[in-house]
Amino acid sequence: MAQTQTQPQQLDFTPIQQTEEIQGISRPSLSYWQDAWIRLKTNRRALISLYIIIGLLLFTFLGPLVWQVDPAQQDVNQISQAPFADRTVTLVKDYTPWNPTVYPQNGIEWEDTPNTEIVRLKWSPLEGADQYRIYRNVYPIGPERSLGLPLFEISADQTWSEDRLDLKPSTYYYTVVALDGQGRETDLYHEIEVELTRAITLTEARNRGLVAQGENAEIGTQFKYDLHPLGTDYLGRDMLARLMHGARVSLFIGFFAPLLYVLFGVVYGSTAGFLGGATDQVLMRSADFVVALPFLLFMILFKIVFGIGPGESGITPMLIAMVVLLWPSTARLVRGQILQIREEGYISASTLLGAKTNYLIMRHMIPNTMGVILVTVTFAVPSAIFTEAFLSFIGMGVAPPTPSWGSMCNEGIKTMLSTPHELIFPALLISITVLAFNLLGDGLRDALDARMRNRE
Repeated sequence: MAQTQTQPQQLDFTPIQQTEEIQGISRPSLSYWQDAWIRLKTNRRALISLYIIIGLLLFTFLGPLVWQVDPAQQDVNQISQAPFADRTVTLVKDYTPWNPTVYPQNGIEWEDTPNTEIVRLKWSPLEGADQYRIYRNVYPIGPERSLGLPLFEISADQTWSEDRLDLKPSTYYYTVVALDGQGRETDLYHEIEVELTRAITLTEARNRGLVAQGENAEIGTQFKYDLHPLGTDYLGRDMLARLMHGARVSLFIGFFAPLLYVLFGVVYGSTAGFLGGATDQVLMRSADFVVALPFLLFMILFKIVFGIGPGESGITPMLIAMVVLLWPSTARLVRGQILQIREEGYISASTLLGAKTNYLIMRHMIPNTMGVILVTVTFAVPSAIFTEAFLSFIGMGVAPPTPSWGSMCNEGIKTMLSTPHELIFPALLISITVLAFNLLGDGLRDALDARMRNRE
């Protein structure tokens, strides 16, 4: 059967309209790091964490230049002072011996206004008392008869007493209990609530510079003690100054130790991944052996080797223990990246052109693993800070009087019920720092991972 062929006609085709309009590039060319920075800025949590870390660095290094207070200086008149507490102090006369001759008929009374310099008590005699025992409590006396701290015992002939033992501006509850001839407490007692005001003697005010030498200040004049924005610790040291100087120790360990063991892990893992074969097996089995070593045990051994005894700071053994024992995780991660990069075409091309091993590792492989390395560092820094805090907390790291956040937590936990600010502030800084670095590490991982870019 013959087939007929039809010739194409001009109307069967639609001519393409040629235009001279050139379509421009909608997005400028960006480098790898520029693109990573743009992606990081879109991550609000990571960006806020970056600003927090910058603020912590300014707090650490520029803070002491603004708040020039010696972290070791003690203010004995403001021990365990709460943040922004009342600093008003009243001038009182210097101490003079007291021997009252007039006694009230009922109850217990004090002479003058009770203050933190002295509380003077006098009471009417209790029938049948052979001695008196005086107690002091910071809580009201309940039916359980919890009288508090026994101060002293005096004979029944003396119905007055003075209290000058570690007085603080607070409310005290004194109890005078009658004792029988055998020294046993009877049911007879006097009790009273006494509210103390902060006071300073004239001599001490002159020594502290509140009153000029030779100046006759009027008794009852009020002054202001030195300002401590975050309060003081149990020795009267400024908390803000100690937090600033303690941050230098904590952040030094937190930055310096990870840089050392991450750098060693990068070199170790790169060598193992690139050489491969038996060398890779030997190197990675050695890394597995290091992982099995107990960190705390080696920390103790290093302290013994360096001759650091109890109560002494062990910063050097801590750094050495971290560098020696914490690099295997970085080495494993970098080895995996190198094994993947080694199979790329540009590595084979460089090898054919005569590139040596050191050149391939330093020029091609490590730069292509910088994203993973940076993320590893950001996660290693909070781990090192927490390790320092833990070791200092148990007394094996930084020891007093050298301040660090961990050692301050160790000191603050002893008085956390009465003065919680001594524990809250260093613990809060540790938590904020660790959280900020972790969130920044998450953001860097998302910004530097090429696979995450492909998913968008």
